Amino acid sequence: MRRKRNRVHGKNFLLLLGSLGLMAFLAMSTEALVRGRLSDDIFAAPTRFYARPLVFQSGMSVDRSRVERTLTRLGYRQARRSNVAIGEYYFGSRRWVIGRRAFRHYDQVDPGGVAVVRLGWRGHVWGVEDADGNTLPHLALEPELIRSLNSTNEDRVPVRLDAVPKHLVDAVLTIEDQHFFEHHGLDARRIAGAAIANARARRIEQGASTLTQQLVKNLFLSSTRSPIRKLRELAIALVVERRHTKNEILEAYLNQVYLGQDGALAIHGVGRASQYFFNKDVSQLALHEAALLAGIVRGPSMYSPLRNPDAATGRRNLVLALMESRDLISPEAGKRARALPLGVRRNPGRARNGRYFVDYVSATLQNDHGDDFLRDGVSVFTTLDMDMQRAAEDAVREGLARLERDYPPVKRTEGPLQAALVALNPRTGEILAMVGGRDYGQSQFNRAVNARRQPGSSFKPIVALAALTQPAGEITLATMLDDEPLSVETPAGLWTPANYDNRFRGSITLREALERSLNVPFARLGMTVGPKRIVETARKLGIESRLNPVFSLALGSSEVTPLEMTRAFGVLAAEGQRSELNATLGVLAKSGAVLSPLELESEQAFDPAEAYLLTSALRGAVERGTGRALRSRGFRGAVAAKSGTTNDFRDAWFIGYTPTLAVGVWVGFDNGRTVGLPGSRAALPIFARFLVGSLGTDGGDEDFSMPYGVEVVEIDRDTGLRAGWGCRGEPEVFLRGTAPERSCSRFWDEARRVASSSRWYQRVAPVLEDLRRRFERSNRRGN
Repeated sequence: MRRKRNRVHGKNFLLLLGSLGLMAFLAMSTEALVRGRLSDDIFAAPTRFYARPLVFQSGMSVDRSRVERTLTRLGYRQARRSNVAIGEYYFGSRRWVIGRRAFRHYDQVDPGGVAVVRLGWRGHVWGVEDADGNTLPHLALEPELIRSLNSTNEDRVPVRLDAVPKHLVDAVLTIEDQHFFEHHGLDARRIAGAAIANARARRIEQGASTLTQQLVKNLFLSSTRSPIRKLRELAIALVVERRHTKNEILEAYLNQVYLGQDGALAIHGVGRASQYFFNKDVSQLALHEAALLAGIVRGPSMYSPLRNPDAATGRRNLVLALMESRDLISPEAGKRARALPLGVRRNPGRARNGRYFVDYVSATLQNDHGDDFLRDGVSVFTTLDMDMQRAAEDAVREGLARLERDYPPVKRTEGPLQAALVALNPRTGEILAMVGGRDYGQSQFNRAVNARRQPGSSFKPIVALAALTQPAGEITLATMLDDEPLSVETPAGLWTPANYDNRFRGSITLREALERSLNVPFARLGMTVGPKRIVETARKLGIESRLNPVFSLALGSSEVTPLEMTRAFGVLAAEGQRSELNATLGVLAKSGAVLSPLELESEQAFDPAEAYLLTSALRGAVERGTGRALRSRGFRGAVAAKSGTTNDFRDAWFIGYTPTLAVGVWVGFDNGRTVGLPGSRAALPIFARFLVGSLGTDGGDEDFSMPYGVEVVEIDRDTGLRAGWGCRGEPEVFLRGTAPERSCSRFWDEARRVASSSRWYQRVAPVLEDLRRRFERSNRRGN
């Protein structure tokens, strides 16, 4: 009786187990039906960010190496003959011939075609022509892709199956799923073969997943390994095979397959992988390159051609051998392909510059148009100059490495020394380069835009501008300031500013105080001008951060961002014109519609003559003051700049401008730890390296022009008066009508002293005084 009861219980248990299994299978089948539709997201165009195109026009100076770098990054091939094809270029001594591809810019379609750039004296463009010899007003290359993004931080360039070369499809199927067109989602022969091989090896040596199963796993399931997940994978794979054609599945797979990592971005699909590894469109891949990509699929880390070239070579050759065995390629083609090097680009990740900049543009567009704006596959044409961006990133990376090598105390394993660099076109407000830190992969915090730090002495030009633009015109660059001990009682306590060397120099001119970056004279100047006027001047220069209207503001005690400081100096470079910051030239919707950029305003914030006074003084800071090391680092062009250092050397700055470029550099630790170096030693070398790398040693041979309303007068630096007889005169710039009336004349002073001891002094004194007045009038007319 008990035995019969046990049999009944056993049957019930098996029935229950079968019911549960059937319910689980039905549940998975239902899930498969729901989820077995290939998502359109695989083919959704990502948001793409493009750099500004390289444009040739008559009269401009061009650097051959820069043009060649740009063409190489764009995937053009150098030809040995002038009869070039599309996608090729030829460099001659007096002309360059470029077979331009057709491209769409945000506001126009350029049909491309062969064009000629004719060169004149010293590398200047003499003219540009099309293939028929017709003169063109200008010639543009296609804009360079900076970055393409989607919402999942996957980097993908969608491609259609008919754009993928046959040898790449053959290579992928050969190594991943030889019976793809024969099975219905499961490959029984492969499962059996893998089971036997694994049993013999007593470990997992072969996988049995079909290409469809791999796609299902990547699209719909997690990476967790379990029997239940495998059953779900099988069920969904069967439904996918029923719902879609083989070509649709293959196309989805080629766009979804994971092929490596580019920093924080995952590379998905053969379209992006072709660009990343070979700088080619997928349609241009050669046989040996296609075999390499197919070999990477099994283990993107294990077979990475960048980290493990030997393993990658072996895997590629295995793919080629298998293709030979299936008669997909001839033995001769396989032999030639195996003999070729891998052909991957060196440091391909470094070619993807501008990530901090792209984040800034993304945040700006989302702030202006809404959070969903960048999810519609738009193309954003930005103001970024790719060559300048590369020069900026090189300058920051190499500059910080040099600092850590030369000054070991600044080298930290945790919380390393950081830097930020911004470069602007001062006339338009366009951002040409931006670096927000030393390593985007380690920290995405953009210090150029979001880090507010004390500017220190780099704020002094703003104080000087506030003084020089006072309505009364009482203060000039020749005004004498006292460099004597100073103590001021403030609500926060006793304020006792000191110079960096703890020395005092007596009475000096405003120009000398600015060139030497002396704190005490500027503290007095700030008290004379008043904190309120300094704040107003900073606002007119474009600084929006909170500024505390206290006396110490004159020495840069309030916090600002590097972008704000660079923009402020850019107003001086633009002769007083303040332009809104701009990072985009235009946006193109997925539909092809042009989304007009926001209207950007510019304003003449200061008179050009007023701005020129600061330019003159800041040029002096480079030639004679705290920025003089800039010349020893190779830059010979026209430049005006100012260093900045805060208390305890926590922040180091160097901000400056040429006639065409405003640049700001900050160096420091995120946690405010002392750097121990002034701006002239920590930030200036990065500034110099960037200028030389982007503009060359001569800066383009452009110079600052003196505007109307400025006059030059010889003055005596010891007194701030006009230079007279016996006084050593040096030229100084003044707003017209504000130069000192009185003259310094050591000759007359000495004559008066000697004559006053004589009995006949009273007789000759009127004559001497009359001669002195005549001399001063004559001296003023001469200036």
